[in-house]
Amino acid sequence: MVTQLPWIYRAVMLYLAVMTLAGFLSMGWDKLMAKKGRWRVPERTLLLIAALGGSLGSILGMEVFHHKTRHKKFSWGLPAIFLLQCVLVALVFSQF
Repeated sequence: MVTQLPWIYRAVMLYLAVMTLAGFLSMGWDKLMAKKGRWRVPERTLLLIAALGGSLGSILGMEVFHHKTRHKKFSWGLPAIFLLQCVLVALVFSQF
């Protein structure tokens, strides 16, 4: 049960859930704005959200919205960031 986990686990899981949602929504928003020819979310911001823990959501958003799939820094970079984050989370959880 989640409530029986130590606080650090719950905090990390909540943070990653929020960032995953942010990554997914930012990809969807940028795709919508691209279709409308309006102001876009800078690529730097999309990558920053991914780097700060939203990589899974960004990858899912990229696939669901068919957005940024031809850009190597997204098609290769986001999975690389995700793998690095998996290793970091495993290290953090193994310490507690």
